[in-house]
Amino acid sequence: MTVQPCSTFISFFLMWLLPAVHLRNMDSFIHAVKQIEVSNPGLSPLVLVRALRSTAGHDDLMTIHFLGASYNLTDAENLTMAILNASSFSFFDKAIHHIVTEHGEERGVVLAPDGTTVALAPLLLGVESGLRAKMDGTPAVRIFPLTLGRTLGLSFLSLQDFPPSHRLGPNGCWDSVDHPKMFKLSQAATLATDAVINGGMDGVILGMGLSNLPASEQPQALSEILKGYYNFSLDAEQGLDAVTSHISPRRREISRSILEPLDLYSQVMETLALVWKLENTEWIALDTGVRTSVKDGIKAFVHRYWDCPQVIPRCQWGAKAYRGTPIPLSLPLQYLYVHHTYEPSSPCVSFPKCSRDMRAMHDIGYSFVVGSDGYVYEGRGWHQLGRHTRGHNHLGFGVSIIGNYTATLPSRHATELLRHHLARCAVDGGALAANFTIHGHRQVVNYTACPGDAFFSEIRSWEHFRE
Repeated sequence: MTVQPCSTFISFFLMWLLPAVHLRNMDSFIHAVKQIEVSNPGLSPLVLVRALRSTAGHDDLMTIHFLGASYNLTDAENLTMAILNASSFSFFDKAIHHIVTEHGEERGVVLAPDGTTVALAPLLLGVESGLRAKMDGTPAVRIFPLTLGRTLGLSFLSLQDFPPSHRLGPNGCWDSVDHPKMFKLSQAATLATDAVINGGMDGVILGMGLSNLPASEQPQALSEILKGYYNFSLDAEQGLDAVTSHISPRRREISRSILEPLDLYSQVMETLALVWKLENTEWIALDTGVRTSVKDGIKAFVHRYWDCPQVIPRCQWGAKAYRGTPIPLSLPLQYLYVHHTYEPSSPCVSFPKCSRDMRAMHDIGYSFVVGSDGYVYEGRGWHQLGRHTRGHNHLGFGVSIIGNYTATLPSRHATELLRHHLARCAVDGGALAANFTIHGHRQVVNYTACPGDAFFSEIRSWEHFRE
């Protein structure tokens, strides 16, 4: 095939541009996509996302069934060839193609500005599915199977002999959040790592949003679609309370609102039936354990990714090693002690700011700390004795919200993360007794006004609070 002069230019352009770009964060990926768009005015996001799929070699049977083979799409042919020819190991192939190495390095994932890690393949399949539905004027039936359904179903079945909670995840940490180059998982990988689930949820959210655009409205460029979701600034006082748009810190909330009404069990079973049909392995459906595995797996998924908040692990926000030897807790505990940090005194509304605040407190004694950026930050965690409530550390978890709440309240979203999501997660996960008691720090330690007068007045109205 003869590559046209324009494509030759793109190929040359990519050869010198892309190797200099950090491969492993979302900003770099969006920047690279933007450069292609700038060099090709009028390029449709659907053509570009198809070309990226072809570059990464994501033409499996199910994807072809729903979206067609990317290598047969003539409108993307020149662009695809330009990207493929940019180098023997192209930027986009490295960025999108998802694998986990035998040493536990997860590739095909990027660090998002909010501090979470996202697999690009399911994200882009969701975007492409939404754009196709918009273009065809058809229901967005492709989105769930391609973003989450297949991965969840196959992960549940591949690990049937393990407890349901072990069939999902894990998370991991980057070698550097400023210059991320390697993402290492915290334990053995399943098919549905946290990054793959994050990418799948984001693909569902963006894909459904694109499919529901009014007929008269054209979709934005791909770089703008991604930028609007991942790059944002939160109000310093209100945090997520002032946000109504779809942005990444709200992925659990929004994906739940979209998917929960669909009956996940039925959706996953239908996806698996299609996988088996396409692969001529329909005999697997005769296994009597399939339905139980999927039901148990869905329950674990809902608990881990919808009921529980996203927790930023210690290694991600830059914690130093524990001082001394960690002491294990005897679970479940009976108490939840509520704190404010007092210093830092201002709410944190971004991952960099919350991470700096966590490091500024040194040797974190809290079990968890809640930011106003939509995330919970790991301190001593569920299993290690903390240093947060003198004389009571072995009886309960200590959870603090970053800020001084003597005269003002934390944001509603931060409060709900603690009151509803983290507490429910602890109870359902067996870490906190179902009839647990909430106390403010000042109730059990005499020398403190923590968690601040305004915040203490608020928690006195909460269920489980006791005088």
